[in-house]
Amino acid sequence: MQKHSMDQLQRPSVEAFRKQAKTPITMVLDNVRSMHNVGSAFRTADGFAIERIMLCGITGTPPHREIEKTALGATRSVQWEYVSETAYAVAELRKAGYHIIAVEQAEGSIPLQQFVPDPSEKYALIFGNEVHGVSEAVMQSLDTCIEIPQSGTKHSLNVAVSVGIVLWDFYAKLQFRKVD
Repeated sequence: MQKHSMDQLQRPSVEAFRKQAKTPITMVLDNVRSMHNVGSAFRTADGFAIERIMLCGITGTPPHREIEKTALGATRSVQWEYVSETAYAVAELRKAGYHIIAVEQAEGSIPLQQFVPDPSEKYALIFGNEVHGVSEAVMQSLDTCIEIPQSGTKHSLNVAVSVGIVLWDFYAKLQFRKVD
């Protein structure tokens, strides 16, 4: 087996990427501390061609050396904005018609594998702080809470890993769904 060359992958240019259709998801990072996690979120957002990222609270913003180390240029392809208060960002997304979803371990959460996104809806996926998770104020304003099932001894996954799992799940369900 031989790996594909960069030419064979036929990746779009940054300009073409910005113009292409996007997966109807806005990622909200709620006070994510690690610049490496932020950079990884950008790179994953690029990989699944989501609409944008909203960086909230203490979440770092580009340009930043540590973000770029893991983003590998995705800060130039993925649309992003900074909002000081996550609750305000969520309220604005709600006004714009987004279905508001936190990725969190919470009472009444839906296991990720059971959630089926509707291709006619737009989604705001909220990922929380590495220690405290999604803020309590934001948890009070959700439409849905989804949880990644786990079987190990640790109580959580790294936020960058969670972003990858959840975006892949939504992308796969929206892009590769069977149409009856």
